[in-house]
Amino acid sequence: MYDQLYAVWRMEIENPELGSLTSDFYARVADYLRRIKDEHSMLDQKTVKTSLLERESVNAQQLAKELLWTRYRKIVKRIVDGQKVPAESLTTEEAKLCGGVVPFADAFNKFAANLLQGQAAKVEVETVAHTRVTLRFLKAVPSIIGADMKTYGPFLVEDVASVPVENAKILVKQGLAKKVEL
Repeated sequence: MYDQLYAVWRMEIENPELGSLTSDFYARVADYLRRIKDEHSMLDQKTVKTSLLERESVNAQQLAKELLWTRYRKIVKRIVDGQKVPAESLTTEEAKLCGGVVPFADAFNKFAANLLQGQAAKVEVETVAHTRVTLRFLKAVPSIIGADMKTYGPFLVEDVASVPVENAKILVKQGLAKKVEL
């Protein structure tokens, strides 16, 4: 996992555009960091392996931290510039976080445009009704937090479940599930 983390970090650092990550990338990084910590706690503190695990943990945490902040800056820049954030490039967690920011940015831009044209500052808040879609999973998917902030999964191959439409779009686009027509 360290090699994958390093490769993704390097891709994000070297490219100005937002790179694509699998929807479960952060879940796998968290699992990897937890396993290092667990293994480290079970070893004798004076061994070479313990020292190596400690160093790997520090390096992996630093890579993950830089990756998170680099992606954050790229996502926020796209939103502020009024560009669409490509859903296929986002992890499950990033997609959920963007779901709350994009409507705010759109509403604020509309508010600012009206204000600068001398129109009364009228703020309209859109409420989103979370509709659900039934999916058949083509690959195993770990638990996800839905757009409605509820936990869904984990899902195994051939599982059928109803998830919020926002999450369904991402899962289908990434080839992890297929929409079931009822």
